[in-house]
Order: sequence, then C-alpha cells, then structure tokens
Amino acid sequence: MFYLIEDTEQLKVFYNSGYKQAYIEIISNNDTIHPTINDLCAVYIRPLESTKGFMLCINHNEAINVKKDWVYKILQKFDTLYCKDKKQILHYFVLQNLEDILLPPHTLELENIPAYNIYYRLYKRQPNVNQLIPIVKHYEWCENIYQQIKPLLQQEKTKFYEFYNNKSTVVFNAIERAGIGINTELFTDYFYPTNSDRVYSQYNLHTLTTRPSNKFNNVNFAALNKKNGERRAFIPQNDKFVEYDIVASHINLAAQLIHYSFSDPDVHLYFSKMYKVDRNKAKELTFKQLYGGIFKEYRNLPFFQQLNDFIQNLYKEYQNKGYITVPISNYKIETKDLKPQKLFNYLLQSYETALNIEVLYQILKLLRGHKSKLVLYTYDSFLIDHNEDEDILKDIQQIFKNFELNTTTKIGYNYDFDRN
Repeated sequence: MFYLIEDTEQLKVFYNSGYKQAYIEIISNNDTIHPTINDLCAVYIRPLESTKGFMLCINHNEAINVKKDWVYKILQKFDTLYCKDKKQILHYFVLQNLEDILLPPHTLELENIPAYNIYYRLYKRQPNVNQLIPIVKHYEWCENIYQQIKPLLQQEKTKFYEFYNNKSTVVFNAIERAGIGINTELFTDYFYPTNSDRVYSQYNLHTLTTRPSNKFNNVNFAALNKKNGERRAFIPQNDKFVEYDIVASHINLAAQLIHYSFSDPDVHLYFSKMYKVDRNKAKELTFKQLYGGIFKEYRNLPFFQQLNDFIQNLYKEYQNKGYITVPISNYKIETKDLKPQKLFNYLLQSYETALNIEVLYQILKLLRGHKSKLVLYTYDSFLIDHNEDEDILKDIQQIFKNFELNTTTKIGYNYDFDRN
C-alpha cells in the first residue's frame, strides 16, 4: 500500500489490516496556534508491525482528503496508540488507547527540515501554513521522529508511566481546554492584540522535577506580574473567580514527607514562638532554611531535627541507588551530582506536583457537567471560574482537606483580586 491513504477502498483495507499497535503524530494546520482552537491537516500512523508509516490527510490540497470521523474510527481500532505528546493529541481525539512514551524529563531534540523553516519564515501567520508544505515533507518529518523515538517503545511501563498517562496528561489537557476569560482591551494593552474573549495556557510537563511551566504566545501564566495590573486583564466568563491558595505549601509538604505534625495550624506562628521573633520574620527564616539549608542555631528544633535526618538519609539513598523515588507519582529523580539540599528541593517540587495532580483530578471529576471550570493552576493556587451554588465551593474545599491541605480563598471579578 502507498504511504498516502486517500480513498474509501484504501481506508477499508487499512481498517481491516489487523494492526494492533501503532505510533501516531498529529499535523495541525499551524504549529503556533493553540490546539484547542486549531484544526487538523493530517494524521501519521506507523503500525509497529509495518515497515513504513501511513498518512491520512484531513485538509491538504495534495491529497484526496478523508473525513476526521473516519480517521477517528481507525484510531479507535488499535489496541494501543503510542505518541510523544498525549496532552496535545487529546485536544483533537479523545482516545482511551493513547499512551505517551516520552516521559519527563526527556525531550526530543529535533531540527526542523529545511522546508519547515522556509514556510514558517514566510507564512507563519497563515492559519493553514502546514497545508502549504508538501505532504511528502510532513511524511519525512514524521518518519524521522518515529526513528528517534522508537527505542522508547521498549521501555518498562512503570508506576510513573501509568501515573503520567492516566493522571498528568489528562489533568493538564482539561485545564488547557477550559481557557481563561479576558478583557480584550486590557489584554491587548498588556500582552498582544486579540479579538478573542479568552486565551489558552499550555503546560510544559517535561521538566527535571515534573513541576510544570505554563507559557503560550509569550504569556507566562505561571509568573503573571502582581504589581503592574496585568492580572486585571483576566476575567471570569461565568460569575466570578474563586482562587484557592494552599497555606504554607512547601512547609506543610515537607512535614508530610518527614511525618511531622504541627501543634498549630498557623505554621508561621508556630515557628515564631520557636524562634522568639515576630510572624513575618519567622516566615522568612523558615523558608530560607527550607530551601537553602538549616541554620546551626535552629538544628535542635524538633521539625528541623527530623528534616535534617530525612535529608541525610535521602542523600544516602540517592548515592546508593543513583536515584530517589517520589511518593504518589513514583517518579525517579536521577539527575546527576545533586547536593543534599538540592536533592531535597527537587523532591519537594516533584512531590508538590504529584499531590496537586491528585487534587486537580478530584476537582475536575467534581466539576464534570457543571458550568464552573478549573481554568488555571499555578503550583499552590487553583483558579475556578465559578457559576454554581455555593455547595460546589464547599465540595472543592473538602477535597483539599481530604489531602490534609489548608487553603485560603480569594473571590473577585478579575485575577487581580486586590484591585476589584
């Protein structure tokens, strides 16, 4: 069979081919447009039992195009579909048989073929630029990717593999789909011109600690400025924004890791009594020690005694095994030449992410079928675009409590809550 599958007979033959497993790539109309509002140009399918891949064009003028529904039926026919970006593909096809084999922190270092560089230099702003690139060049690109990623098909399906595929990719795809409402005029003033009433974030999950970054179209959603007013550009599309912030997140997560219980829910007040300083100074001292190392004068405090023992034992495990395993996600931190404090910081960020993914997963399940949407997640804060009775908010609060996380709540009509 030729690599292009175009007519009904070819589709039937391919559908009935008996292939059980395949690798797939999505070719959108334009790689710079967010997948939530993008369209498909073609789909590359490489059956593992085949000596070549096949291209099904959905919207390209060099081929007889097939309907997206037909492509969807073919994709559903496989027992397993492997890919390198499940989160992205879920925007186009909701598939139960999809598995991402490019796990964090791994990335592919791919150089664009010359045709891509030429067309994107000339026609980057064209919403259908990938339809202009010869289909044979797309095929060449996909075959190249497959050859590079093929060794990963043999990797063990670890507990982290399951966590990443069943929780991480699904959670962040759902948040990206929701988008976040904007005041078009203000957004244009602070960021870039747009006529839309919402924008979309994009989470990068391939970081050393699995803590995702979140940036798209030069908007860094994970580090929006709290002082210059730019956060006012983000507004609810329902009634109001409700933001849940985890209180003293990393201190409480460290306490969970070392199995330490604070006698006061206000941990900064707890430490202020220990240090014999005011609450603000105590907060500063605690965070300096949590991230930079325990001060000699405070090593006798019970929390820091346990923390110091934990860090030393963690480092011994890292030296003996070459890695440490993160609770919940079972992610292995294997970065070379980490010092004890740096190793603990990596663990803390990865544990934070794993626990929060579980929280996000439960919130998304709760909100399924409701108008209220989870529209942004940033490390220790969760933003809800709310339009329901207050019971929903109580139920969300209970989810945090179930994970032993205390939160504070902000309510407002833009994302700059202090400037309503």
